Amino acid sequence: MDTTSIGHDVPVGLPLVMQPAAGGSSTVQVRARTVGEAVDALIAQYPGLGSLLLTPEHDVRRFVNIYVDAEDVRFLKGLDTIIAAGQRITLLSAVAGG
Repeated sequence: MDTTSIGHDVPVGLPLVMQPAAGGSSTVQVRARTVGEAVDALIAQYPGLGSLLLTPEHDVRRFVNIYVDAEDVRFLKGLDTIIAAGQRITLLSAVAGG
């Protein structure tokens, strides 16, 4: 999907584990109007993030949490969540241990 002509600039914060796949950046800008468009734009810019974020079926990986501001998109509309101007996406890797 070409997201360059729609939406608005959205900052996306990346966890440390994903930063090498984005050229070392902790925050990148994408142009999108939904979380799904932002993820697609992010992967188009940084293809190495694709396998870290999505399954082959284009579902968000189980250990990846996506927030729009402080809201987990799982409790909103998932990848269909609309991003308002001025909002920020934050990607977090879930950590397990014991």
